[in-house]
Amino acid sequence: MEMVTVIGAGLAGCEAAWQLAQRGIPVTLREMKPQKSTPAHHSADFAELVCSNSLRSDQMENAVGLLKEELRRLDSLIIACADAHRVEAGGALAVDRNAFSAAVTEKIKAHPLITVEEGEVTDIPEGEVIIAAGPLASEGLTEAIARAFPGSGTLNFFDAAAPLVSFESIDMTRAWFASRYDKGTADYINCAMSKEEYLAFWQALRTAEEAEVHGFEDSRVFEGCMPVEVMARRGEDTLRYGPLKPKGLKDPKTRREPYAVVQLRKDNAQGSVYNLVGFQTHLKWPEQKRVFSMIPALRQAEFLRYGVMHRNTYLKSPGFLDRYYRVKECPRVSFAGQITGVEGYVESAASGCLVGVELARRLLGQAPADFSPETAIGALALYVSNESVTDFQPMNINFGIMPPWPERVRGGKREKNTLIANRALAALPRV
Repeated sequence: MEMVTVIGAGLAGCEAAWQLAQRGIPVTLREMKPQKSTPAHHSADFAELVCSNSLRSDQMENAVGLLKEELRRLDSLIIACADAHRVEAGGALAVDRNAFSAAVTEKIKAHPLITVEEGEVTDIPEGEVIIAAGPLASEGLTEAIARAFPGSGTLNFFDAAAPLVSFESIDMTRAWFASRYDKGTADYINCAMSKEEYLAFWQALRTAEEAEVHGFEDSRVFEGCMPVEVMARRGEDTLRYGPLKPKGLKDPKTRREPYAVVQLRKDNAQGSVYNLVGFQTHLKWPEQKRVFSMIPALRQAEFLRYGVMHRNTYLKSPGFLDRYYRVKECPRVSFAGQITGVEGYVESAASGCLVGVELARRLLGQAPADFSPETAIGALALYVSNESVTDFQPMNINFGIMPPWPERVRGGKREKNTLIANRALAALPRV
């Protein structure tokens, strides 16, 4: 049986390698860590979560919740490890990031059909190849892609990771545990701000000194992961309608909604580390300490990790990739993960799953599985490969890229989305 080379041991690469190996296809998984890393990486483990520790909603009426359920039914390694190492986060699936990555690494390295090779890849190998380098593709690999596919039109944009603080350093006299609208369990720490406190914080944030990032411009920031200081510069109330919105959060001391609320989410199973929700940033580290310490509950906060800014790379996939993430002009090469233009942890894993399943079926002489647009996995792949998309940008899974429900639904959006989700699960192929 021909061996497949998978480049990159992130979420997509590990999922693709797993799906192949589980179907009897031997895999060489090539990963540049620990020999080479990026400023956003902090661990030598695979499937490292460099931004948030949340895989977002786990509710079926939410498209990403549906995508997770599809992956569970396809025996996804990534979702299985996430489920095994989840931490409380209301209706979301959040994980202990270190335990999660360690579990994925252990499973991959223990599989008898997966061989791990360390070191940067600077040329695309012969044979069947899956390039799952993610948004942090090394310069050497990016140049190799450009040489092999000069029409691929790789683009750069920027992404940011939020800071982490220790729980014991949070002033809980100025904060309380709750989830918005008391939905689910009280998993978030809510840090209230008065109008005066918020305005002082906003003014400091919008004028704080940024770390130098070559080529960075506000217009190029991807809306789904916008640095908090960029958001602040867009208006006095932008943050209060975004990550600092107080709606649905009543301060137990006053029984009223505060002027603004900063939410913290548990980042490990022990609850000793919390991340600042929505606080992706590329401010200089002393500036992060100065400005974020203006949040009343974080005046004495111990910052365990500051936010960092890093470059992301993705392809102009429409017209370049097909619905199976294969290069149209060279089908022996497939791509997976955020380099394809899917956005998000779960979406990356989903692309790796589809690529792994389909490549295995092809090598085994089986017909392609029909991941139709009625499924979340299929809809995402069809969006990425849709040649009619002119202004292509990374996309999270959403019900808007899936066929609408054909009839009017009484009861509202949640009921309609539930019907679409049930239809998707019924259409999911058994592979």
